[in-house]
Amino acid sequence: MIAGVLAAQVASYTIWTSQVRASQLEQLDELSSNMAFSIASTMKFFRSLPVDYRHIVLDQLRSMGGTRFFVSVNERRIPVADIGSGPEKEVVVSNVRTILTQQLSIDDVVVEFSRPETLRVFNNEVLLYDLPPRWGQHSLLMEPLSPPILVVQLELAPDTWLYVATLLGVPDIFSGYRWLSEERLLAGIVVLLTVLALSLLGITSVTRPLARLSRAARQLGDDLDSPPLKESGPKEVAATAVAFNRMQRRIREQVEERERLFSAISHDLKTPITRMRLRAEMLDDPLQRERFCASLDELSELVKGALASVKGLDLHEEPQPTDLNALTTELAEALRLQGGEVQVAGQVAPLTVKPLAMKRCLANLLENAVFYGQRARVTLEEQAGVVRLHIHDSGPGIPKDQLGRVFSPFVRLEVSRSRHTGGSGLGLGIARHIARAHGGDITLANHPAGGLLATLTLPRQSSVTDL
Repeated sequence: MIAGVLAAQVASYTIWTSQVRASQLEQLDELSSNMAFSIASTMKFFRSLPVDYRHIVLDQLRSMGGTRFFVSVNERRIPVADIGSGPEKEVVVSNVRTILTQQLSIDDVVVEFSRPETLRVFNNEVLLYDLPPRWGQHSLLMEPLSPPILVVQLELAPDTWLYVATLLGVPDIFSGYRWLSEERLLAGIVVLLTVLALSLLGITSVTRPLARLSRAARQLGDDLDSPPLKESGPKEVAATAVAFNRMQRRIREQVEERERLFSAISHDLKTPITRMRLRAEMLDDPLQRERFCASLDELSELVKGALASVKGLDLHEEPQPTDLNALTTELAEALRLQGGEVQVAGQVAPLTVKPLAMKRCLANLLENAVFYGQRARVTLEEQAGVVRLHIHDSGPGIPKDQLGRVFSPFVRLEVSRSRHTGGSGLGLGIARHIARAHGGDITLANHPAGGLLATLTLPRQSSVTDL
């Protein structure tokens, strides 16, 4: 946008400058031609006068005043400090010299420009500023502009020169053109800022609905119950918002239908499981009875795990500042009572999270560490606004190719699901879901010194979505 505006301004200034210069040259051509014919007439008039009458006529002209020329007759050509250059001067000098040469049939025509303060007008080299006001020199002085004065000297006769000084009516034809003059620079900046401000306003008004759509799309992945979009703005954006709201409703309905389906399946399965357990208890063979009961326990755990994976993550609570140090210490004390050994080190400031959800996340991680490693060390730290909890256990670790797989539901590397080992492989998946809902994540890695290292990462500034 800036490059386009600047290019347009440069192009417009180029065209405008060329037109102004062409107009100025055309004006100077006309003015200089008229001036040359007037000087030729003056020269013819003085040629026709007797020599003794020339000074009388000059005195009368000076006494009358109001003339556009300052005329004098001198014994020699007066030296003039010629100034100026460029096409403007070439047009004036060429026109005056050509017309005077043609009109007067003479070759010795001197055409020059001078500043008023250095201009001398008589044989004794009297300055223009030193002449008495009644001689009409005020017609050549336009203070404070001080425009250049055109001086033409022609030879009337041997040792006699006609001296004519006049103004062209152009304030300063030798001032040149400055691209970066203060006025043009200010005008360019004002135009640039105005165009940018209006463009920014228009773009913002058009993209604001798109920004809302982008935020809603990010929130949809974490919270299906987020409020619907405003169906306003440009026609295309409004149509997109309508389609987005319809998609959100359909996804929410499908998720709710999935929850109802699993609830119905769980309810329907509980009755035959209970009936089968009663029949198993009536078996005479103790070994068969034990095997049947173990299988039914496994089936019951699978049903409970399915429900937990669908509905167990929906902990609707308000985020609030939570002391992770105290929460971790509380969970460690509870695990010590169950025979586990957990050490807590480090300190972080309270973090805004959903307390119950975060407690469940930490409990799953710590229970997993104690179950497989008997001992665990928890380290809390914060760097650059990111809180990290490192949980290092003393267990056998996890094969490298299984590190990502253990987060999947119902995946357990310990294959037993008896009533002694318990669990259905949902703990790590639920913990990672809670961490990601808080804008963080959980990663697993085998520690170089042995055991598994689980790292919970939580940003301090994040939007907590519904779980």
